[in-house]
Amino acid sequence: MAMRFTVNGEAVQYRMDPQTPLLWALRDASNLTGAKYGCDTGECGFCIVNVDGKAVKSCQVRIEQLEGSFVTTIEGLSRDRSHPVQQAWVAEWAVQCGFCTSGMIMAAAALLEANPTPGDAEIDAAVDVICRCGTYPRVREAVRRAARAKAAGEPIAAAPPPRIDPEDARRTAPSLRPAPKRP
Repeated sequence: MAMRFTVNGEAVQYRMDPQTPLLWALRDASNLTGAKYGCDTGECGFCIVNVDGKAVKSCQVRIEQLEGSFVTTIEGLSRDRSHPVQQAWVAEWAVQCGFCTSGMIMAAAALLEANPTPGDAEIDAAVDVICRCGTYPRVREAVRRAARAKAAGEPIAAAPPPRIDPEDARRTAPSLRPAPKRP
């Protein structure tokens, strides 16, 4: 049985067990590794992706539940990392080790789509992701800054997007380069 839905704007068809968690379909079948595996119980939030505009813990959703849905991962939020939430994260130094970052960014992006001017309590409730580095005050400020940038329709000048095309990065990753030829 094939599960059909859209991931990052592209139609996909997974020929996997319908009970497969979305997290594993994304990571193993689509090589979209931005959503991280953490607890497998829906507690940590590392695996958050957006499904039909809502933040969803992908370890808790089976692919059979997603027929016809639209899934956005951190890789699909913006190809050049120019989304206001991504830019605000960098500008506000909300990134430490990075393990929770994609889940937090995806939760924040969904929050700002639903509520363009959230307060701290709403941010805390929506961006319910465990951060062992304790960046919560910077996360709140990053969400507020992203909200201001979205409202103004202006990019965040303090954090220009990197100029590395994700496809180029994958092609040049050391593990993917061909072995050097021996003389």
